[in-house]
Amino acid sequence: MRIGIDLGGTKTEGILIHSNGETITRFSRSTPVNNYSAIIRNIVSIVDELQQICAVDPQPTIGIGIPGSVSLTTGLVKNANTTCLIGKPFNRDLEQALNQPIRMANDANCFTLSEAVDGAASECKTVFGVILGTGVGGGICIDKKPLNGCNSISGEWGHNPLPWAKIDQVESEHPGPKCYCGKNGCIETFLSGPGMSYDHSIHYGEKLSPEQIISKSREGDINAGTTLRRYISRLARAISSVINIIDPDVVVLGGGLSNINELYHDVPEIWGKWVFSDDVKTRLVKNRHGASSGVRGAAWQWDSNKFRI
Repeated sequence: MRIGIDLGGTKTEGILIHSNGETITRFSRSTPVNNYSAIIRNIVSIVDELQQICAVDPQPTIGIGIPGSVSLTTGLVKNANTTCLIGKPFNRDLEQALNQPIRMANDANCFTLSEAVDGAASECKTVFGVILGTGVGGGICIDKKPLNGCNSISGEWGHNPLPWAKIDQVESEHPGPKCYCGKNGCIETFLSGPGMSYDHSIHYGEKLSPEQIISKSREGDINAGTTLRRYISRLARAISSVINIIDPDVVVLGGGLSNINELYHDVPEIWGKWVFSDDVKTRLVKNRHGASSGVRGAAWQWDSNKFRI
C-alpha cells in the first residue's frame, strides 16, 4: 500500500492506493493558513487516518507533494506558494513527526508522474505536465521517471517571462503584471486563474472568475471571447517555448483551467507559429485522473511494480 499527500494552498488531500493503482480511499481537509506547525499536525492526522484503514500493511510508504521544492544544498524548502514553508526543513520535520521515511517532491512533478505512469501520457516517453490553477507549475518525466534537476527546478516554466510578448500600445504584455517572486511578466501572472481574471478586469473593468469568463464567451459575449483568445495565444506561446527545448511527446494539462475544452483544439492550431519545426507532432491532452492526479503522483514516488524511480 502507498499513501500520498498533496499539500495545497487551500486543501490538503490524502490517498491510499494499492500497488496496482487501485484507489482504496481518498479525502481532503482544509490547509491551515500560514501556520507551519499546524500544517505538519494536519498531515500527521491525515496519515494516521489512512494508516488505520490500511491495517493489513502497518507501515505503507508515504509520498508528499508540495507547492515548492526542497533545496539540494540546504535541505530547506524554496520557491513555495505556501510561503510559511520557505526556509523550513519540512522534509525532516515531517519524517520526525511521522516517525518514518518519506519522499517529497514538487506538486507539478507529482502530477506529471501520475499522468506518465498510468494516466493520459502512459504510452509516451517524454512528458511535460502543466498545472493551470491558482498558480502555474510544470514537471518533466522521461521513461516514467521525474526529472528533478541539479537545482530542483526542472519544469518551472511559470517563472520564466511570457515569450514573444506584445509591446504595442493597444495590447502591451511588457513588462507585465507583478509576480509574487518579485519579477514582472512571469508566465504565471498571465496563465493562472487569477491571471485570467486580472487580464479581463484591466481590459473591461469587469471582475469575473475564469469559469464566468468561459461561460460568457460560449454565450457569445465579445469581451469574454477576446479574453479567452488572448489566453489561448499566451498559452500557445508559453508551451511552444517548452517544446523548443525538451521536444516532448505530449503536454498534459491539469488544474482548474484544464477544464477549458477549447484549449485542446485552439492551442495546437496556432503553436506552430512559434515551434522551431516544419511540423509539430507533440500532442496536447487533458489529464486522466482529474483532481486526484497530484496526490496519486505523490504516492507513486516510491518504487512500484510498474516502474522504478
